[in-house]
Amino acid sequence: MPGPSRHTRFPRYVTGPKPKRRTELGLLIFASLLTAALYVIAELGAKSKIPPHIGPFLGILLGLSLVAHMANRWLVPQANAVILPLAALLNGIGYVIIARWNPPYAKAQAGWVAIGIVLYIVTLLAVRYTRDLERYRYLLLLAAGILLVAPLFFTPLPGQGGSGGAKLWVHVGHSSFQPVEIAKLLLCIYFASYFAANKELLAIPTARLGNRLVLDPRPLLPIVVAWGAAMAIIGLENDIGFAALLFTLFIGLLWIATGRFGYLVLGFVMFAVGAYVAARYFNQVHLRVNEWLDPWPTATNPNVGGGQLRLGWYGLGSGGLGGSGLGLDSALGAGATGIPELTSDMIFAAIGSEMGMVGAAVVVFAFILLVGAGLRIAQAARSDFSRLLATGLTIIIGFQAFFIMAGVLRLLPFTGITLPFVAYGGSSIVANYILIALLLRISDEGAKTIAAEQASGVSQPGERPMVAAT
Repeated sequence: MPGPSRHTRFPRYVTGPKPKRRTELGLLIFASLLTAALYVIAELGAKSKIPPHIGPFLGILLGLSLVAHMANRWLVPQANAVILPLAALLNGIGYVIIARWNPPYAKAQAGWVAIGIVLYIVTLLAVRYTRDLERYRYLLLLAAGILLVAPLFFTPLPGQGGSGGAKLWVHVGHSSFQPVEIAKLLLCIYFASYFAANKELLAIPTARLGNRLVLDPRPLLPIVVAWGAAMAIIGLENDIGFAALLFTLFIGLLWIATGRFGYLVLGFVMFAVGAYVAARYFNQVHLRVNEWLDPWPTATNPNVGGGQLRLGWYGLGSGGLGGSGLGLDSALGAGATGIPELTSDMIFAAIGSEMGMVGAAVVVFAFILLVGAGLRIAQAARSDFSRLLATGLTIIIGFQAFFIMAGVLRLLPFTGITLPFVAYGGSSIVANYILIALLLRISDEGAKTIAAEQASGVSQPGERPMVAAT
């Protein structure tokens, strides 16, 4: 009896990973060349000469990109092709601005990017299946709790107390890091795992109240306690930026897991009440809100805290549409009149000043594309846990970027958290590379599952069965 034909064994609609990886490689090369071009322009504007080490600089850029790309070809061959290039582009733009205004920080940032890529590869090697993370949710919750409380037991080094007196840092010797950057990822895994395991209990009314069935609050209590403890710890550390991010993550995942609009309404009510109490009784929140509402100095109040925002707006306004030019703004970060924390908290203002609205729009659209890719990965995920985890990771990176950019533009009170991949900060760089590694692992699993379903003729929801060509 003749065996199956070649087309039956290899259906023509099944494609391999090479097209995605070729696309990724091309985009990574483009991001590296664009970064090198911006770097040369900045040096020309500031010093009127081409940097002598541009060759090694471009080689390092391409080398780091190639290492991450080869890891993807080996470990996640069918993963999304645009996430890593977008991260590389944002990294490059941020590095150019940091090198422009703070060269010692640029050297440190380059080292942190290299460490981030190493941990990116380690994450892909360690997490071969996302379901393995689900098994250790309580251990990960314990680790997140330890990381959150750690800054309370360490005296910050001079200049590392965080913005507005926030206790964010843990230092060992001459090194320091922000443990909350890793804790947010662990909490995201825990929330996704708990909601995936209890979504029916949280979504379907099972408790009777008189003649009506209502939602049983008992399944919600454990995770509310965990979330409340995390919020309380972050409140003690005066870290309102990450408190807002954690609140958004919790409510967002709860709503997505259950599909009940009431949870979203409850979240808005809780946020309104919490914001009122915090603004009234927590000094740092009170100051931030006052600076947001009225950052201008008066004869009796110099409003020193609002100076950072004022200078940032002046920089953005002076940039106009095309910017003053990379390397040409001589006052943005100079001396006592420069913007405080220019390469960390206010790096978006620096981009808007020298690269104009065009440069700022590039950064905004890069984050929009990154969020869109993350949500597409979540949509294609083949398990509730993977779907919620991808959504949670996307919420983290999207809302963290939104909070800091909105703060710089005065749409929201300024929080001082880092702009992912762009701002200076080793803890943030490392955590965000781990984050996109988890996203790509979920993407690869989803793509492989879909390919297997198509190859076996199993239809997906909303689709007609596919029949292999003969």
